[in-house]
Amino acid sequence: MPDRIAEKEYYSIGDVCEIADLKPHVLRYWESQFSVLRPAKNGAGNRVYRRKEIKLVQLLRHLLYTERYTIEGAQKKLNQLRKDGKLPKAARVAWDRETIRDLRREADELVELLASVEVG
Repeated sequence: MPDRIAEKEYYSIGDVCEIADLKPHVLRYWESQFSVLRPAKNGAGNRVYRRKEIKLVQLLRHLLYTERYTIEGAQKKLNQLRKDGKLPKAARVAWDRETIRDLRREADELVELLASVEVG
């Protein structure tokens, strides 16, 4: 499956929000709650994310929205994954799962669109 993150060195908060289907205020809140999510800032003071941080955002999204962890539960899970050295792998797996979820949603929307064209 292709990686759906465009090849760039740094990504803006808007880019990350579009990729992860989040609102900027949600991502900023997550930054305040999860010590592992600390994007650098550029010369203008804007957040800049790298690919590994985007995958971490997807892991958080998966834990909070799909697995239904609380913020506290997700913090504990991330800390355990980091302690066990499994955080990078978990982020890759979550990225794959979230990508599949997005592709399924897009396919369902396409099927609905095609069905409405056939009926109409």
